[in-house]
Amino acid sequence: MVDVQGTVAPGYEPVKDAFVRNFEQRGERGAAVAAYRHGRKVVDLWAGTKDVDGTAPWALDTAQIVRSATKGVAAAVPLLLHQRGRLDLDAPVSTYWPEFKAAGKERTLVRHLLSHRAGVPALDRPLTPAEAVDGESGPAAVAAQPPFWEPGTAHGYHAQTYSWLLGELVRRVTGRTIGRWVAEEIAGPLGLDFWMGVPDTEAHRVGRVGPVEAPEAGDGGLRLRPKRSVTEAYQDPHSLTRRAFGAIDPLPDENDPAYRAAELPASAGISTARALARFYAATFGEVDGGERLFAPATLTLARTEESSGPDRVLVVNTRFGLGYMLHGPASPLLAPGSFGHPGRGGSLGFADPESGTAFGYVTNGLQKGVTADPRAQALVRALRSTV
Repeated sequence: MVDVQGTVAPGYEPVKDAFVRNFEQRGERGAAVAAYRHGRKVVDLWAGTKDVDGTAPWALDTAQIVRSATKGVAAAVPLLLHQRGRLDLDAPVSTYWPEFKAAGKERTLVRHLLSHRAGVPALDRPLTPAEAVDGESGPAAVAAQPPFWEPGTAHGYHAQTYSWLLGELVRRVTGRTIGRWVAEEIAGPLGLDFWMGVPDTEAHRVGRVGPVEAPEAGDGGLRLRPKRSVTEAYQDPHSLTRRAFGAIDPLPDENDPAYRAAELPASAGISTARALARFYAATFGEVDGGERLFAPATLTLARTEESSGPDRVLVVNTRFGLGYMLHGPASPLLAPGSFGHPGRGGSLGFADPESGTAFGYVTNGLQKGVTADPRAQALVRALRSTV
């Protein structure tokens, strides 16, 4: 019997049912899910253990690392800077960061960076975990890196390099680190339990994450089998896929306090499901009487297609707006017009302005897969049945 805590509004019981089935059928260890509708919280559930390898229960305030779901919150920073007249999306990145024009990147625009068209998803020399978080080595490496394609002519997911690209751009424009900017301009005003660089005072709330196996379909679970070309790309040490995800080598320990304290907007955000859902609700509407984050023009920018088709890193067709994954086969969100971002292994946050819905899901059990985690998708399908 799964001991589910929290609440669902009348009519949203299917989401709770799907959440329970994730534990019973899909290998869930500890997780939380939240949803808002027209600025009102309608789902707020949690269950399982705080640590993937522990026994202490998941609590009301438990948070987890959300990997690339961090990118969705991070993308709001340049969009808000543009909204405030401080950043030109059509300007060369080198306008703000002169060193970036090296090695044939002088025509790389800010919008190319946000839509994964900058051409630098990997590094000729990967960074060590210590270099990745020191605040200097990453920006210097991407600035010096020759592009793998002419910027703006193709797209490929910048899985790790997005941290240093976006973080340094924000620092050059604002004089603040991106973690500080998010804390002061987004998380603080909205009351979000979300951090890029979790403070020592909150570190005790963060659970341990780790890999878990999804059950075989015969055990009642759902396992998506990737195409052979995708599998081969992840296995080939020379492929752009492996090199992009291996821009930090060896892979960092995501349970290491030093990694969790780092401001890596591509991969190291710490969040509750409630915070992800509340953030996305605020992108398009008022939440508890507060001001919405995005003006209508900015909301249009977030979900207008900038990149689509074959992704040179993920080896499937993907769709991106400015910083956000858009609804499509590789990222099945609630409906066309939805925008958000998954985290490799499970987590997901998104907004669907047409239905007034926002969603957040976090987990400590990281399953194989980059975009369409079966547990998250089961919750999305259940939520779709209620709107």
